[in-house]
Amino acid sequence: MRKVYVFVLLIIITMNLYPQGKQVDRQPVASGRFYTANKEVLKNELSDLFAGCKKSAEEMETRAIISPHAGYVFSGRTAASAFSSTLRVEGYKNIFLIGSSHVMAFDGASVYNTGDFITPLGRAVVNREIGEKLKNENKVFDFPVTAHLQDHCLEVQVPFIQYYYTVTPKLVPIIIGTTNTATIKKIAEALKPYFTPDNLFVISSDFSHYPSYHDGNKTDDLTATALVSGNPDVFLETLKKNSAAAIDGLATSMCGWTSGLALLYLVQDDKDLEFRRLAYCNSGDSPYGNKDEVVGYHAIAIVQRPKSGDQGKDSDFSFTKEEQDIMFDIARNAIRSKLYGGAEFRTDEKKVTESLRKPLGAFVTLKENGVLRGCIGRFVSSEPLYEVVRESALSSAFEDHRFPELTKGEFEKIEMEITVLGPMKKISSISEIKLGKHGIYIKKDFRAGTMLPQVPIEYGWTLEEFLGYTSRDKAGLGWDGWKNAEIFIYEGLVLEEKEK
Repeated sequence: MRKVYVFVLLIIITMNLYPQGKQVDRQPVASGRFYTANKEVLKNELSDLFAGCKKSAEEMETRAIISPHAGYVFSGRTAASAFSSTLRVEGYKNIFLIGSSHVMAFDGASVYNTGDFITPLGRAVVNREIGEKLKNENKVFDFPVTAHLQDHCLEVQVPFIQYYYTVTPKLVPIIIGTTNTATIKKIAEALKPYFTPDNLFVISSDFSHYPSYHDGNKTDDLTATALVSGNPDVFLETLKKNSAAAIDGLATSMCGWTSGLALLYLVQDDKDLEFRRLAYCNSGDSPYGNKDEVVGYHAIAIVQRPKSGDQGKDSDFSFTKEEQDIMFDIARNAIRSKLYGGAEFRTDEKKVTESLRKPLGAFVTLKENGVLRGCIGRFVSSEPLYEVVRESALSSAFEDHRFPELTKGEFEKIEMEITVLGPMKKISSISEIKLGKHGIYIKKDFRAGTMLPQVPIEYGWTLEEFLGYTSRDKAGLGWDGWKNAEIFIYEGLVLEEKEK
């Protein structure tokens, strides 16, 4: 009887609060709890968060971000990293703000279209026209706006939006109330026409809830790795595995997993987009948190890939599509021959072009569901490139000491990347290093190490971090060892396999 009474009361409240045609703004419920309610203090806090956050090493054409929604003292800096990857000046017309309901369940999504969002920083205008269109044309959006009233997950993002953008885009606030994957796919299909470069999609979600600090770090890495694979099935399977692992204290791997899944359905099979992991921490990293029960926070971006003509525009070498296909055929056939016990694969030299005969270094990287599975190559070579690719592919599959030898089952699932390296040049100043364009080779006495050009971009490192990690982890010289070592730069052309 009590349930019936509550349900009837909810209907009455909905009817009274939202009479047809009348604007009713969504008032803040998280201010004073998740962030300060004082306008000037909030501005100062946001300024500090953006100043101190980890920023992307390059300007990116960001189409979507995943940003945490916990208290600012715990996750604010990570959220600032997510927004910092987006265009600040006149970059977007609308921000589709999407989260998963924390307070009620319903079989679809609720879009707020009765008024604007209010925060201590003022009014954030909602695009009511888009909201009404979504509700009128898609049954999955035909749910009351009451789902928004007590949920903090979208509100917490709004002050970041109001502070960061020079002209605040209009909001389209959406809360997902279902865990039905078929319904979530319908939500994504309805949103697809709006997933354009002039709209930003912001997925509001934290990651693991309440494991220990160590378990939180490990679980969050597994979940994020599955997410950035871009494969909804891999993501769902990883969530199941995390749950089945019976990790002490783990309540969920990602509280907004339904929103993350909607995003994956939205971008699935779009070869022009790629995921970037920008920053990570958990509540145990905050002086206000403890390490016994933590909540994890990732900043992740989905960005437009550089157009094929742009990738090598600053390089002295490039390859046609046919030449790229030849290299990937060489790499795959070499591995396949060894796996299945056939004769050693040799290249048909009639197909080898002059560009593939140049004595260039190369690395072959193998990944499984977006996770590194092997990477070996040659920095410099006196042999032709096509031979370097063949030998590096075999080494990556069977000789990378970090992994067991590749199996037949894994072979059919691996993704392959070939990085062709240009000639080395010794530099006198680190200002000559361009992140994303140059790889670095650090050498002192008998110790040396290198990292490829794409590595700092994938991890969102600064120049100092790029040098520090290469010096410490690759050359064995310590974090500051590069300061007293020789530094060389080289260009790398990253080639990705389009089809297997």
